[in-house]
Amino acid sequence: MDNCLDNTDKCPYLCKNDPKMTVKTKPRSVLREYEKHLGDRFWMVEEAASGVPASALFDLIDLTHLDKKFFAGALNLSTKTLDRYRVDGKQLNPSSGEMILKLYSLVKKGEEIFGNADEFGKWIEKPAYGLGFKVPKELMKSTAGVDLVMDELIRIEYGDLA
Repeated sequence: MDNCLDNTDKCPYLCKNDPKMTVKTKPRSVLREYEKHLGDRFWMVEEAASGVPASALFDLIDLTHLDKKFFAGALNLSTKTLDRYRVDGKQLNPSSGEMILKLYSLVKKGEEIFGNADEFGKWIEKPAYGLGFKVPKELMKSTAGVDLVMDELIRIEYGDLA
């Protein structure tokens, strides 16, 4: 089925029963393919080199509620370019693909630590003691910053807050 708006009775998504939903959204199927491999950094490098579809980026936007402008800045691409990549079904270049996979890994770890994406989303907006009182979201614009935020999440997980 190409468009569930044409026949809501056969809509495979749960949105038809939710009165709060104004737009029908698909499950994050592209990101689900990557979920089981996120702990394997060799796989991440190889997958990024082989090409991550731009649709994975938009799935990540839906998951995190971070805006497209944030990701455009992190990937050093314009928002128009990101939209064009999605419409054309293009793949991201290896460095952008790696950044998306690292961010997804970070988000999954954050959900694990904080219990859900919303609580993690609140945490990344506030200065963090273990990051020198820097805002995690601002650090997440570079791969080194993503690594720093991941290290802080691991410290939180193990109770090493000093």
